[in-house]
Amino acid sequence: MPTRRIHIMGASGAGVTTLGRALADALGLPHHDTDDYYWQPTDPPYRDMRAIPDRLRLMHELFLPRPSWVLSGSLDSWGDPILGLLDLAVFLLTPTEIRLARLRDREQRRGWDDETNDFLEWASHYDDGTREGRSLPRHEAWLKTLRCPVLRLDGTHPVAVLVDQIVAATTRQDRAIN
Repeated sequence: MPTRRIHIMGASGAGVTTLGRALADALGLPHHDTDDYYWQPTDPPYRDMRAIPDRLRLMHELFLPRPSWVLSGSLDSWGDPILGLLDLAVFLLTPTEIRLARLRDREQRRGWDDETNDFLEWASHYDDGTREGRSLPRHEAWLKTLRCPVLRLDGTHPVAVLVDQIVAATTRQDRAIN
């Protein structure tokens, strides 16, 4: 069986992690999220970044050498050593209004604080790329560096439909290899 190393990426609130988990379940593969490697464990979470070499080492120790996995999240500023491992990249595009509504809902469930407002302000500028960090222009440039196929999907579609689209793409890849 060919490898299935699938990376799903997009803006905060696009549905990347949700889709990654659902795809991993559908394919019977382990799911990993870049946030688990990017951030050190803290309470509250997402406060202290890990150094890039530590992220990559941890990912290598836990799953990268395995033949198949699903990785959700963003690698665009630090994941270049992983690029050659990818069999498929999925770029999930979701309109800003929908992403922000999803993020507001998620942050209310987590417990809103002053940093939430800063995070939502940052996330609202993904499309225009006027803030530091993840942005549509950076993602588009990063996607051009990939050697694997890139599947662009509409994040407004139901998760089950998106999973079916990715499974169909991986099936086509499997047939092309054989």
